[in-house]
Amino acid sequence: MRIVLFLVGLISASIVSAQEETYVLSGEISRNEKPVPYAQISIEGTKMGTLSDQNGKYRLKLKKGDYNLVVTSGNTKKVEVFLNKDTRLNISLDGVEENLEEVFIQALRATKKTPIAYTNLEEDEIEERNLGQDIPVLMGYMPGVVMTSDAGAGIGYTSLRVRGSDASRTNVTINGIPYNDAESQGSFWVNLSDMASSIESLQLQRGVGTSTNGAGAFGASINIATKDFSEKAYAELSNSYGSFNTHKHTLNFSTGLFNQHWEISGRASVLESDGYIDRASSSMRSYFLQAAFIDENTKIKAITFGNKEKTYQAWYGIDANQLKEDRRYNPAGEYTTDEGVVKYYDNQTDNYWQDHYQLLWNQTYDSRWSSNFALHYTRGKGYYEEFQEDASLNDYNLPSFTANGELVETSDLINTKWLDNHFYGTTFSVQYNFKRINALIGGGANRYEGDHFGEVIYTRFAQNKEPYVPYYDNDAVKTDANLYTKISYALNNKLNTYIDLQGRWIGYETNGAIEEGIPLGVDEQYSFFNPKFGLTYQPAEDHQLYFSYAKAHREPSRSDFENALFNNADVEPESLDDFEWGWRWQTPKLVLNANFYYMNYKNQLVLTGEIDAEGGAVRENVGDSYRAGIELDASIKLTNTLSLHPNVAISKNQNRDFKTRFDGELQNFGNTEIAFSPSVVAANAIRFSPVKNLQINWLSKYVGEQYMSNLEREASRLDDYFINDLNLQYVWEKPPFFNEIVFTGLVNNIFNVKYVSNGYYFNYEVENTNIPSGLETLEGAGYYPQATINFLFGINLKF
Repeated sequence: MRIVLFLVGLISASIVSAQEETYVLSGEISRNEKPVPYAQISIEGTKMGTLSDQNGKYRLKLKKGDYNLVVTSGNTKKVEVFLNKDTRLNISLDGVEENLEEVFIQALRATKKTPIAYTNLEEDEIEERNLGQDIPVLMGYMPGVVMTSDAGAGIGYTSLRVRGSDASRTNVTINGIPYNDAESQGSFWVNLSDMASSIESLQLQRGVGTSTNGAGAFGASINIATKDFSEKAYAELSNSYGSFNTHKHTLNFSTGLFNQHWEISGRASVLESDGYIDRASSSMRSYFLQAAFIDENTKIKAITFGNKEKTYQAWYGIDANQLKEDRRYNPAGEYTTDEGVVKYYDNQTDNYWQDHYQLLWNQTYDSRWSSNFALHYTRGKGYYEEFQEDASLNDYNLPSFTANGELVETSDLINTKWLDNHFYGTTFSVQYNFKRINALIGGGANRYEGDHFGEVIYTRFAQNKEPYVPYYDNDAVKTDANLYTKISYALNNKLNTYIDLQGRWIGYETNGAIEEGIPLGVDEQYSFFNPKFGLTYQPAEDHQLYFSYAKAHREPSRSDFENALFNNADVEPESLDDFEWGWRWQTPKLVLNANFYYMNYKNQLVLTGEIDAEGGAVRENVGDSYRAGIELDASIKLTNTLSLHPNVAISKNQNRDFKTRFDGELQNFGNTEIAFSPSVVAANAIRFSPVKNLQINWLSKYVGEQYMSNLEREASRLDDYFINDLNLQYVWEKPPFFNEIVFTGLVNNIFNVKYVSNGYYFNYEVENTNIPSGLETLEGAGYYPQATINFLFGINLKF
C-alpha cells in the first residue's frame, strides 16, 4: 500500500510539475575574456545547480521567479536574476572583489563576513615582482609586516614579523597543510625557493585569526594556495638577472585538461645569488609537480614540491664599528693561519633538502554539503658545517692527548650539525552551507620525528673517530591533534554572527644529549581550548562593522626548553586574549579598512634579543604583556590609470613590570617596550598604467625605531628607516613565436639608503668593586645590514 501511495504521489507531482511553465537560463562563464570550464553554478537556497562545460557554457531549466546564482571557480560571484522568459546571461569573473579561497583551503581562509583583519595577495600581484626574492619580500608591503634578510638581498634566509610577532608565532599552511617546523615552530622560507612561481593566492590574517591546522597562530597566520588547474596547455620560461650575481631560471608547464578531467602541471627552478653580505651566497634547486582530477563534484590533487639549498652562513651579524667600516663584512668561517694570514673556510655552509607530498580530495555532495580530506608527508634532512678555531676537544667528546710532553686539550676542527626528520599526518573538514547558516567541522592529526646529532669530520691535532661518532645525539617526537568547528549565522540581512571553537592536544618528547653532552629530556603533554566568536554588522551596502574575540595558547618550542635548561629556569606555555574591532568601507573608487586590536598575553615568550649558536632567536617568559594598535589600509582609484594603496600600523607593545637581572641583582624596569616591536609600520604603493600593458609601481616602506631587547637600552636600539622601490612590467601581446612576452624590472632601495632591519643584543657581567653588588653588566649588539640600491630584471616567455 505504501508503494502504491508513493507512486500515486510521484505521478501527481509530475503532472503538476509538467503543468508549471519553465524557462531556460543559459550563458557563458568567463575570466579575462576566456571561457572558464567546469565552474560550479548553484542556485542559492536550493539543491539545484550545474557545471559549465569545457567551453565555459552552462544551461539550467528553472521556474519563473527571482534567483541568486552563485558561480564558483577559484573566485566566487553572486548574480541576481529574475526569470520570466528564456534568458541568456553571460557572467564574467573579472574584478570579483572577494577572492574566495581555493576549495582545499576554504576551512582556513577568512572572507568578508569573517570578523578579523586580513589581506590577500593574488597571483597577478605576485607575478609583478617575482624575480627570485623570497615570499617574505613579496609580502613586505602588507599591513604591519617587517621583513629582513640575513644575506641582505632577500634571497636565502629571510623572515618576517607581523605586529612585532616573529616567525615562530606565525602559522603557515600550504593548501591547508601545516608548514611550520614542529619543533622550532618557525617557517624557513629558504626551503621554499621560487615557490612564488607556484602560488595561486596568499592570505595574511593578523592576530589570532581563524582556527587552523598545526601550531596555532599567536600573532598572524599565512594561508597559501598553490596554483589551480589550467584548462589550457601552456609553457613558460622565466629568466631573471640582477645585482650580486643573482639569477633565476624557471620552467612552468601545464598539459591543460585532457580527457575532460585530467591535468598535469609543474615547475623546475634554479636560483643563485652571491648575496649583498660578503660570501652570503645561495644556491637552490626547487620543483613543483601536480596531477589534478576534476569531475562534476570531485576534485583531487596529488602534489609534490621540494627544495635543495646550500647557503653560506650569514647569521653572525656585525658590531657597530664593523657597520661603519665595512657593512658587508661577514665573520663566518674566519680563521688565522700560523703565518698570521686571515682566511675564510670555504664550506661554512648550511645544507638542507626538503620534499613535500600532499594528496588533496574535495567532494561536493549537493548545494549544501562538501568536504575536504588530505594526507601529507614531509621529508627533511640536512646539516650545517663549521670551522672551529682552537676548539675544546672535551666539548666534542674527543680525548685530550700528550704531544712532545705537553697536554693538548684544544684543536682546530670542522664539525657538522645534522637534522634528520619526518613529518606526516592528515587534515579534514566538512562544510554545510544553506541559506543563513554556514557550518564547518574540521581538524587534523600530525606526527613529527626528528633526530638531532653532531659529528666532527676533521681535526688538526686530535684523532677524530671514523666512521664519525656523534658527539651529541638527541631524538624527538611530537604529536599534534586538533578539532574545530566554525559556525556563521546570519540573524538578518545586516547582522551576522560567528563562532569558532578549537581543541588542541600536543605531546612532545626528547631523549639523549645535546651539545657538550648535556642531556635534554622533555616529556610534556598540553591540552588547549581556543574559543573565538564575533559579529559583523552591515548598516549599508558599502559599510561593514565587526568585532571579534579569540583565545589562543602556544606550547614552548625546542629552543625554549634548551635555553631554560642552560639557564636553570622553567618554561611555561603562553596564552593570549585577542580583541579586534573593525570597519570596512567600500565604494567603486575607494576601499578603506580600519582595524583596532588589543592583544593581552600571559607568560608571553618574548624575544630577549639574544641569539643562539645557529642564529636562532632566544625567548623567555615575561609574565604579563600586551600589544595594542590601529591598522589602516586603503585602495584609492584616482583615475582609470592611477591608484594609491597606502597602509599604516600604529601600535604600543609593552611588558608590564618587566624584571630581569642587571648589575648583579634582580631589577624591576617597569613597563618596557617589547623587543622588535616598532610602534609605526607604514607602506604605500602608487600604481600607474600610462598605456595599455605597461604597469609602473612605486613602493614605499617605513619602519619606526625599535629595540632589540626588553630593557629599552640605547645599546639595543635600531634606527627607523624609509626605503623605496620601483617596479615596472610590460606585456608584449602576440609577439612572433610566442603567445606573450612579459618584461619585468625592479629597482630595490632606489635612494641607496643604508639601513639595518634586524640584529641582536646581549649582555654579560664583570666584576666591578665600585658598585654595591660588585658586578657590572656590559652590553653589546650585532646588526644585519640590508642591501643598498640593487637591480633585478626578468623576461618571461609564454608559449
